[in-house]
Amino acid sequence: MRRKASLILLALAVFFTALSPLMRWYAFPRLAKIPPSQYQTMVLEAKDATLIDYGSMQARTVPKLTVVQTLKGDVEESEKIEKSAGRDVVVWDGLSYIVGPDGKFVSQIPERYIFDAHSQEPVHATGESVDGDPVRREGIEFKWPFLTEKRDYEYFDARARITRPIHYKGTETFRDVTVYRFEQTVPWTKVPFPKKLPVAGITAESLARTGTEMWYTTVRTFLVDPTTGAPVYGEERHKEEMRGGTLLGDRDKVTAFAGDVKMREDYIRSTVDLVKSQRTVVLLLTSYLPWGFLVLGVLLLALALWLEARGRRPGEPEETGTREPRPVSA
Repeated sequence: MRRKASLILLALAVFFTALSPLMRWYAFPRLAKIPPSQYQTMVLEAKDATLIDYGSMQARTVPKLTVVQTLKGDVEESEKIEKSAGRDVVVWDGLSYIVGPDGKFVSQIPERYIFDAHSQEPVHATGESVDGDPVRREGIEFKWPFLTEKRDYEYFDARARITRPIHYKGTETFRDVTVYRFEQTVPWTKVPFPKKLPVAGITAESLARTGTEMWYTTVRTFLVDPTTGAPVYGEERHKEEMRGGTLLGDRDKVTAFAGDVKMREDYIRSTVDLVKSQRTVVLLLTSYLPWGFLVLGVLLLALALWLEARGRRPGEPEETGTREPRPVSA
């Protein structure tokens, strides 16, 4: 009976020991993915910012600008692209909507971001765009891969439509979460005017006809949870200038927008809470279950060997399956 129990324990030990690496290296890459229906909103603010008045073409200081960023998953479009791509795909419709201190519209830039649900790598498909213009992204945007590494990544800048390195700057603690700091500098780059502007009659095309150009630079910082790859905090030192052309008269340039854009406090708290809950699921697949199965396998193996050793009495020969014949009396 003990031998049968030890064999069962030995089989379970082999099963859980083999399951440990399978959970980490096989199940995790397939199970960890961004849901296609995800919807999230982020609010950022720039206090004491500089903003152009398109009516007078003069820069003025405003007490606050608010940037509302939304990401909405398009499930139907994801399923269509998955059929041709042969992998799990997420389609995010994003919108950066800027309002002034009076709540009035300042500008907006919509975009469609198509990426691999597991690796966050871009998937090039029809509809990939920024402000209605087709683009071909290279590098990540919005989110880092699961199990983010301590290295530089390529990051896509939607305003400039270019990809530049975003550099790993170190590890720190933010709101009781261990995070990686990443920083990216986009040098002065000529960019298109937003297609929707706050003044009736002024369009990107009419501005371009005057010969005036829009130039942009930014320094962005992200604090990223390395387990989920989700940023828990972000800010940008953002600046845009209008240069040249007949629109500015005798001026060479005028500031269109300048400010330090930071996540609002209530959204920082909600983002940190959300990331803490999500990282538990990722750790379950990458650490808790694999190590737990390995320890369980070792314990079951030790128990099987102990039962086998105890089942044999000292000095008792091992059974061979044959017995000596018993004497028979008349």
